[in-house]
Amino acid sequence: MTHERIIKKYPNRRLYDTEISSYITLEDVRQLILEREEFVVRDARSGADLTRQVLMQIIADHEEHGQPIFTTELLTQVIRFRGDSLQGAMASFLERSLQFFLEQQQGLRSQLGAIVGQAQTPWALLNQLAERNFELWRSFQQGLGGGGASTPTTRARTGRGRGKLRPR
Repeated sequence: MTHERIIKKYPNRRLYDTEISSYITLEDVRQLILEREEFVVRDARSGADLTRQVLMQIIADHEEHGQPIFTTELLTQVIRFRGDSLQGAMASFLERSLQFFLEQQQGLRSQLGAIVGQAQTPWALLNQLAERNFELWRSFQQGLGGGGASTPTTRARTGRGRGKLRPR
């Protein structure tokens, strides 16, 4: 069983780390996240789980600095999904998309590290990754039942589309 660190949040908004018996800041909590520490934030009085609220506060604080991750359009769309019948699907989709992005990022880092001494250029590698991502996205759309719209390329390959069938 993994050890879960308990952080208590008091009414005065102060955070108390029970593991080190000391008050900490939101920046300290952010550092725990970067160090992949498991923790839970609990209300000191009721014991209610406040972890999500603290994480949202950290995100909001850091969105003010540098290039934001969450654009106004993205946040607007997320708000529109609140209460929608597809809210659960949206959450699942975002989690899977982020996991896929992280896996792709790790793969890219590994491949770029292996490029040194190889004939493959970084642009060729990026092109291969883009093609793979496109195919994975198409598979994902088909898995959702949409099947995806046929493109001029797929119509030409399958013989569907305007005009006569063209031999390959």
